[in-house]
Amino acid sequence: MEKVAAGVHQLSIQRFVNVYFVETGTPGEWVLVDTGLPGSEQAIIAAADQIFYPGSHPEAIILTHGHMDHAGSAQALAEHWKVPVLAHPLELPFLTARAVYPPADPTVAGGGSLAFVARFFPPQSFQLTDYVQPLPPNDVDPPFLPDWEWLHVPGHAPGQIALFRQQDRTLLGADAFATCNHESVPSVLLQLPKISIAGAPFNYNWQQVGESIRQLAALEPEAIGCGHGPAIKGPQAADGLRQLAREFRVPAHGRYVQHPARTDENGVAYVPPAPHDPIRAKFAVAGAGLGALVGAAWLMKRYQKRKQNEYPRPLAAEPKHSRTGEVMR
Repeated sequence: MEKVAAGVHQLSIQRFVNVYFVETGTPGEWVLVDTGLPGSEQAIIAAADQIFYPGSHPEAIILTHGHMDHAGSAQALAEHWKVPVLAHPLELPFLTARAVYPPADPTVAGGGSLAFVARFFPPQSFQLTDYVQPLPPNDVDPPFLPDWEWLHVPGHAPGQIALFRQQDRTLLGADAFATCNHESVPSVLLQLPKISIAGAPFNYNWQQVGESIRQLAALEPEAIGCGHGPAIKGPQAADGLRQLAREFRVPAHGRYVQHPARTDENGVAYVPPAPHDPIRAKFAVAGAGLGALVGAAWLMKRYQKRKQNEYPRPLAAEPKHSRTGEVMR
């Protein structure tokens, strides 16, 4: 558990993704920002009981976006606490099982180890119809958080939002960027601080990614918490984000580099064709070879069983016994 700023606590789930407990300003009242991976609900409930009091519950759950590592425990927590889930209207198709996010791009330049594991991520969508509500589109003040404003920062997810508190310049940046090298799984697990691009294989519109980073850098934050990485406080927060904005470059190649996916209020309107993925092709060949071996073994076993049924082994003759019970030779 780490304190990002006054009334803002960061909990790292499995050293991979962060959730935030944000106090509303009224004693004992708070909001949960993001819910981590599926199965994280018990850790989050235990942390809430520790920060506040046993049996404490938030006024609402705010999702910065609906990816699996941010919305994974939303339903379980909403059911447990009986509270609403709030998200940007453009996230609702993905949170009500009406659409799935654009596919990950494991071929993107600079994707690192995250790009490799992205090949095995399932399509991302949730069914939260009974709980999710849209954030008011014409009101930048999130419900229950009067000192905060939300900002639309797409590129990683269509309705991704960041949260900013002007009075102490605290920024919760979601996955608009990361506070660790998100392309290196070891860096994420070790929580090494470094402001960098977040989730490159999952960024579907690189122009929007750059615009969102520049928008947040202009806020000159003094404390930063993101979806991935440790909290960064002091002058290095604004300096690091300003440097990322200044040095931001679209990757040299990738599925969404030349032609971004297009989204609307109904979900995904267009996805460019997937480029050739040599690693995926190698896995396909290896999988086909393994399947052939398994199939051949099954056919051989079946053949041997059939031969046994056609030509059963002769039964061994029972030994004859004399009247005295001795075995006759």
